[in-house]
Amino acid sequence: MKFKFKEQTKVGDVIEGEQDSSDIFTLAGEIRARGNIPVSVEELKINSGLNMNLKIFSGVSLSEKIMFTNNLSGMLSAGLSLTRALTVLEQQTSNIFFKNILKSLTSDINKGDTLSSGMKKFPEVFSGVFISMVHSGEESGGLPGTLKEIGLTLKKTYDLNRKIKGAMIYPSVIVGAIFIIGVLMMIYVVPTLTKTFVDTGVKLPAPTRFIIFISDSLKDHFLLFVFIIGLISSFSIFLSKFSLTKRYFDLFILKIPILGTLIKEMNTARTARTLSSLLGSGVDLTKALIITEEVLQNIHYKELIHNSVSCIEKGIPLSLSFKEHTNLYPVMMGEMMEVGEETGKLSSMLIDIATFYENEVDDKTKNLSTIIEPVLMVFIGVAVGFFAIAMIKPMYTVMDSIK
Repeated sequence: MKFKFKEQTKVGDVIEGEQDSSDIFTLAGEIRARGNIPVSVEELKINSGLNMNLKIFSGVSLSEKIMFTNNLSGMLSAGLSLTRALTVLEQQTSNIFFKNILKSLTSDINKGDTLSSGMKKFPEVFSGVFISMVHSGEESGGLPGTLKEIGLTLKKTYDLNRKIKGAMIYPSVIVGAIFIIGVLMMIYVVPTLTKTFVDTGVKLPAPTRFIIFISDSLKDHFLLFVFIIGLISSFSIFLSKFSLTKRYFDLFILKIPILGTLIKEMNTARTARTLSSLLGSGVDLTKALIITEEVLQNIHYKELIHNSVSCIEKGIPLSLSFKEHTNLYPVMMGEMMEVGEETGKLSSMLIDIATFYENEVDDKTKNLSTIIEPVLMVFIGVAVGFFAIAMIKPMYTVMDSIK
């Protein structure tokens, strides 16, 4: 396969080029062997008609991947050949996108290629963790067991994501309802009261004038208001893609009370489980860290994992990198990893860490609505109180003037 790469020399120069290699990790190792630091490595893809159509029409959900790995593992354990098992799965799936991928995998295997090499053609479906574990399973001859382990890892990821999303539904619905009700009141209720104030000629306080200004703006320029909201949202998403602004955004998320702690524990569980799965499948530590870096989304966690690769190459224990960054990973993470390194049981220690923090996230998400409810009540109370004072106070003034 052909890759496009960028590497940084010892003097700080960045070199770009293209090179053939078996996979992304081998090429990264070759760059390091030259004494340089790999900045980015991307596969150069030829946009065939199949791949173009696949990307346009659909995708493969996480639940479909879980079913795929579990079913493929079961059929291989029962004695079916790999091509026969893939053909059966191709016939079973109703997802046209996935059906074409399975057909491509079967064709590659019939040509003498491996399952992992066929999966590399579809990086949008099969992650680096997935491909590396399958490759290790093929080399060790334990592909059914490896696929079962992949299925378990994907299931844990699926459950973790579902719990986080489920915990955020309640506050999101409440905040959304408050926003809609507020807009409707500004458009239909406030103008009626404003007319009364104007007719009486009473002097309005600053809070009342502020609400009337918002009401008039929404009533007269509602489409402009929607456009501005959409523009701000789009601009925020656009900024979050840049490394500089993403750094501050990711740091801000980690500083949010309650949610920040939840995200730290979720990243701890994800890091530990991914590393454990890869190491348990026979992937070497350096390659496992490079793959784990791809799994994590927060730039601060990605940088920590990236820097730990350099530390390992210098002979520094992996646990030290985690112990020095307790603002990202809890103290227990580094301490247990150190014990795992000393006893030669790093993989089993990591799975214990992953299980512990997955349970912590589970407990916190169950109680999250209870924790957030008082905060929402205070927010609603402040908003309603401000509106009431702003609109009721002038009404008392009007009544006094009538007397």
